[in-house]
Amino acid sequence: MARMHTRRKGKAGSTRPYRTEPPEWSIKDPEELGKIILDLRSHEKSTSEIGMALRDAYGVPSARLVLGKRITQFLKEKEVASERPEDLENLMIKAIRLKKHLDVHRKDLHNKRALHLTEAKIRRLVKYYKREGTLPEDWRYSIDRAEMIISR
Repeated sequence: MARMHTRRKGKAGSTRPYRTEPPEWSIKDPEELGKIILDLRSHEKSTSEIGMALRDAYGVPSARLVLGKRITQFLKEKEVASERPEDLENLMIKAIRLKKHLDVHRKDLHNKRALHLTEAKIRRLVKYYKREGTLPEDWRYSIDRAEMIISR
C-alpha cells in the first residue's frame, strides 16, 4: 500500500504467524497476565509500552491470545484505560512539538508542511473516533486545545 502523503510505496513488514492459542513457552494464565498488565499500567505505561514490555520482559508474544481481548479492551473493563486514544495523543504531541519549533523558526517550510500533514492525520482520526463513539460529537481539534489537553 502506498504512503499517505508521499508518492512512495511502503516498506514491507513482517507478519505475525497465525495462531489460535498461545505457545507452550509463554504465560497462559489470564489472571497472572492481567495482574502484570495492571501493574504496568499503574506505572503510567501506555498500551503499546505494555505490549512491548510483555513481549520483551515476560515472553508473551500476544496478550490477545491469552486474554481473548486486546490490552485496551482489558483496561477499559478494569476502568483504568486512558480517556483519549493513544494514537491521537501521540499525534497531538507531535503537532505541539512542530508548532513550538515553528514559533522560533518561522521560515522552516519543511516543518510547516509536516505540521499541516500531522494536523490532517489528527482530523482524520478525530472523524473516525467520533463515528466509533470514542470521542464526543462536539469534540474539536485546535493546537491550543491540544496543548491544554496534553499539559494536564
